[in-house]
Amino acid sequence: MHKEFSETSQRPFHVPRRPWILTQTWHHLLFSHWRVPAEVLSEHVPREFEVDQFDGTSWIGLTPFCASHARVRGLPPPPFFHSFLELNVRVYVTYKGTPGIYFLSLDADSWPVVIGAKAAALLPYKHASMSLKQEEETIHFRSRRKHPGSPDDSFSISYKPESDYFIPASGTLEYFLYERYCFFIKKGKHLYRGDIHHDRWRVCEADFLIHKNTMVSSLPRTYFQEQPLVHLSKEKQTFAWPLIKLK
Repeated sequence: MHKEFSETSQRPFHVPRRPWILTQTWHHLLFSHWRVPAEVLSEHVPREFEVDQFDGTSWIGLTPFCASHARVRGLPPPPFFHSFLELNVRVYVTYKGTPGIYFLSLDADSWPVVIGAKAAALLPYKHASMSLKQEEETIHFRSRRKHPGSPDDSFSISYKPESDYFIPASGTLEYFLYERYCFFIKKGKHLYRGDIHHDRWRVCEADFLIHKNTMVSSLPRTYFQEQPLVHLSKEKQTFAWPLIKLK
């Protein structure tokens, strides 16, 4: 049993009983969040999912990270393709009372990852040119989308720890944003849920500088002019299960 499965009390629902099929480890993960009104986000989310709010406020998140040791259960990591960079754009939603994530986009710098994830998980992956460099404690992340037929949305940020790491307490905004263990998808007329698991989040406040942000170009830029809420996380191993068809 992986040590990550010894921490489950933070989950809003039980770990799936069926076997997980995919694991990977995330590094240098950054959470950056901006307030966007629920009525605005609802225009970009299928009507079956309700935009979730904390104290009357809804949020959009940009999450860059490096993934490594990605592998299917029972198999070794595939050569050359087990490590990649990724940038997620996420909205927090509920479906029939269950909290989860709806991804507006997921960019990765590996074509095999983009093709494989679109086929297996039905997620809206796009190919992007990315780089991640570390200088002492500071991480420099750059991404520019290169996917055919898509806007060349970009995100460039430098960040480093600014506080001690802490575990978000239940009832806080950080807990609301981070302790989510499934995502929802609409493909055609059908709805799906993808389950994930990891141990509870350890995050810290971050000192950061955004060099460029044109992500989610369909949203007015005024929402990104405010100072975002930013945290970074320690290394984390994650596990994923096959999709479940909801309807």
